[in-house]
Amino acid sequence: MTEGKIVSWVKSPGDKVEKGETVVVVESDKADMDVESFYEGYLAVIVTLAGESAPVGSAIALLAETEAEIEAAKQSVGSAQPAAVSAPVAATTTARQEAVAVQAEAGVTNGDAAPRQNGRVVVSPRARKLAKDLKIDLATLQGSGPHGRIVAEDVEVAAGKAAVVTPIAPAVAPIAPVVTPKTSAKPAPLPSVPGQITPMTTLQSAVVRNMLTSLEVPTYHVAYTITTDELDSLSKQLKSKGVTMTALLAKAVALTLKKHPLLYASYVDQGTRHNAAINIAVAVAMDDGGLITPVLQNADQVDIYSLSRNWKDLVDRARSKQLQPEEYNSGTFTISNLGMFGVEMFDAILPPGQGSILAIGASRPQVVATNDGMLGVRRQMKVNITCDHRIIYGAHAAAFLKDLAKLIETNSQSLTM
Repeated sequence: MTEGKIVSWVKSPGDKVEKGETVVVVESDKADMDVESFYEGYLAVIVTLAGESAPVGSAIALLAETEAEIEAAKQSVGSAQPAAVSAPVAATTTARQEAVAVQAEAGVTNGDAAPRQNGRVVVSPRARKLAKDLKIDLATLQGSGPHGRIVAEDVEVAAGKAAVVTPIAPAVAPIAPVVTPKTSAKPAPLPSVPGQITPMTTLQSAVVRNMLTSLEVPTYHVAYTITTDELDSLSKQLKSKGVTMTALLAKAVALTLKKHPLLYASYVDQGTRHNAAINIAVAVAMDDGGLITPVLQNADQVDIYSLSRNWKDLVDRARSKQLQPEEYNSGTFTISNLGMFGVEMFDAILPPGQGSILAIGASRPQVVATNDGMLGVRRQMKVNITCDHRIIYGAHAAAFLKDLAKLIETNSQSLTM
């Protein structure tokens, strides 16, 4: 991540900010994340407005230590354009002024399903921790804090640890705040207009950078035809229990990888990194453009029912940009499946930092010669693996595909064990 786009500000200029409190929602390459303040104070000046982008480490707002110093912070910015304020500490006055910087790796927590502002979660860090400790589902709570924010008291009430307190109406009616119209959590893609250039989304730009990096890797492809009658039959049996074909394929690949650790290794400077975990990343196309690869962690160790539930949860949160970074960048082997579109076979581009990616085509009925010399109809799919030739050679890839085919064709029931 080199820059972040400001999705929305949770706090407004003049608001009190506690240390660890969410101040702004930032769109990184592949997710929307809450950015928390490292300091206590008052939000004095917003430098980067919602909808604008800023480089990682640049100042997007100024935080004053006291209310009295808010005006001094505003004057320190003066008439300078927001782009001119780029240092982590953008201005120095008699008060301590710290910049809230775009840093997705530090002090960031992803939201849970709960009351939202502009379609996004508004939960205080203390409330989030308390809900986790007390096992309270935040999705069931109604926030009593500012802008519907869920606070610790809401969690305690839900847990039966505190009485509900009805706020007393003020003697003087407060001035009605300026309300920004709510936007949809999932913006509609921009219409395609002939002759116009549509700017890339943050996610699409990230995909471009990754693809350019992949072009530097010497790769090759090995294809294989697998009979899927047994796997298709198993899928029909388990469909009513919530088991998906994606989970079955991921499980089959993961179990086969246990016999071929080199296939989920990766190249590093003049060496091979042998990864400890079999984390299967599965490519998912996003509705508003781009591609993301949610990761099924330790897919070889998780039962098929849990794997299917995990996959559904990952896809739902991926489409709402609520994945944590480790949930989409920790894959050690990737699957790309275009079979649902009827694609027979295709070449997949190797993701940066991985040694292999498996492209899966559609399963179709084919007329084949059987072992007894007769003709029969069998359902078959073509798979095509792309490998980093610096560490994985053709014989390694072929052996992996042979074992994968054997498992799917003759031992699919082992996927449920």
